[in-house]
Order: sequence, then C-alpha cells, then structure tokens
Amino acid sequence: MSELVLRGGTILTIDPQHRVLTGDVACRDGAIVQLGGSYTPDTADYQIVDCTGCLVMPGLVQAHVHTCQTLARGRADDLELMDWLRGVIWPYEAKLDAEAITAATELACAELLLGGTTAILDMGTVHHTEEVFAAAERSGIRATIGKAMMDAPDPQIPAGLRESTKASLDESAKLIKRWHGAAGDRLRYAYAPRFVLSCTDELLREVGARSKAQGGDVRIHTHASENQGEIALVRERFGKDNIEVFAELGLLGDHCCIAHCIHLSAAERALLASTGTHVCHCPSSNLKLASGVCPVPELIAAGVSVAIGADGAPCNNNLDGFLELRLAA
Repeated sequence: MSELVLRGGTILTIDPQHRVLTGDVACRDGAIVQLGGSYTPDTADYQIVDCTGCLVMPGLVQAHVHTCQTLARGRADDLELMDWLRGVIWPYEAKLDAEAITAATELACAELLLGGTTAILDMGTVHHTEEVFAAAERSGIRATIGKAMMDAPDPQIPAGLRESTKASLDESAKLIKRWHGAAGDRLRYAYAPRFVLSCTDELLREVGARSKAQGGDVRIHTHASENQGEIALVRERFGKDNIEVFAELGLLGDHCCIAHCIHLSAAERALLASTGTHVCHCPSSNLKLASGVCPVPELIAAGVSVAIGADGAPCNNNLDGFLELRLAA
C-alpha cells in the first residue's frame, strides 16, 4: 500500500456544491481517501508534495485533440479549413512514419499533462495508430483514441491516406481487440470517421451499426459543420446538412461526440439534443481557421451536452486546456 499526500493547497473540488477547501488531498493506492484538513499517512510508504500556494483540482478533460499533428505546429497559418486540410495537414499526415508519429504523440502527451489535461478523446491519422496507443500508454494519460477513417474516392486525398472500406473497418477491429480497455481501462478505442466528406456512405453506416451493436461501449468521434465551404460541399453531395446525414446513416446518439458544430440549423440542434449526441467546442482552432464561433449558449439551451478541446497544434499552435476555457468563457 502506497500513499500520496498533496499538502497545503487550495482544493477546487468541482463537486456539485462547487466547494473550495484548504489542506491536503490524500490518495492511497491511486484512490482519494481524504479532501481537506490535515492528513497523517497510515504507512511508511508515502510521498508528500508541498502544494502551498497552488490550486489542486481534477485534471482537465479535452474531448477533441489530434496528437499526431503536433509536429506540424505553426506550419498551417492563414488558411481556411479545406485549404488547410488539403494543402498542409493531409500531406503532412501522409508522410508520417511510425517514428515520427511516436514523437508527435509523446510531445503532445507531455504538453497536455504538463498543462493540466489528464484525459483526452484523440483522433489519429489513417495509419500507425498502434504507435499512438503505445505512446499514450507510456505517458500515463487517460485516452480514448481512434484511427482516422478515410475511404472516400477523393483525388485530393493523398495516396498515403487512402484506404478501402474493408481495410478501414478491419484495422479498427484489430485496434479494438488489442487496445480497448488496455492499461487498466485507461486506454479505450473510438471509431473516428474523419468527417462526412472523407467517408463513403457504406463506411459511415457500418460504423454506426457496429458502435450500436457494442452498446455504445466503443464510441464515435468525428467532425461536422466547422466551415461554410465544407457545409456547401456536404449539401452538394447529399442535398442536406451534416447532422441530418449522420442521423440518416445511424451515427447519432449518446455514444457520439462531434467536434465543432459551428454552423447548425435549428433542426440540426434539435437532432443533437433529441439523440443525446455530444458536441466538442474548440474555440482557438475555430478562430485561427476563421471558421466562426460555436453557438454554445444556444446548444446548451437546446439541451445539447457541450465539451471542450484544443483540437490539433497546427490549428491553434497549442494544446492548452486553460486557454480554451478562457476563450470559451
């Protein structure tokens, strides 16, 4: 039995009563056993960390990041979404090998943990997701990770990111078997169809069906309605908006988290609310890419659950959860 005592800090409990306490936070074998007051260790196996003058609080949870993109920080400025993806991000991801993606993930995990984020929902790229999981396992971060799924026959997708529907689904199945629930359930898998435009209807429909067949235990993580140009392309292909497409193909529900959702119709907001689908707000990314501002008050008023995330380093140059909180506020 080992004990850890965080001594003498100001404790933000983030409990329903929003209590702020002073004193110690004591943990025994990884479980909190005391909040506030003075704690005396019960055993000789203990560590005391002086937290005088510090805030002690639960780690931040970021519900949308791309750890694999960290090495592209600062390489994609002054571009809107589709130009940013096609001109910089997709070519960058297509060239990543196992060593580079390991370095990108390790750097991201270090930045996240040092900045107070202890749990993430992470979308990788099409390949080398094993390396993303392995780096996250070594770091100690809690992570739900998915390989980006991109089977659409789009000539603007680099060859290094193209995959067949079957290959995308088979690789996801292998990753689920190896990593879902690994490291004492600290690591989990999520299906990650990149967005409507990068996926075939067959892939999206099958992702929805497989997630639901597993009782939503393997979640869905995707993007939608980030940029007006993207939305125009979706309407051109489907004759309807993003959220309506996801609903028709069976992806919406409490098991699904959609990043951005800036430009939504009232009908789309109602669909998100009625299905319990979650939205992740990424304020600094949306500002840098000139995408717009997510209507968070309207979403909350409609009954939509809204989380927060930094997105990827090249679309905001940081992974700082506190910066995202300040911008959102």
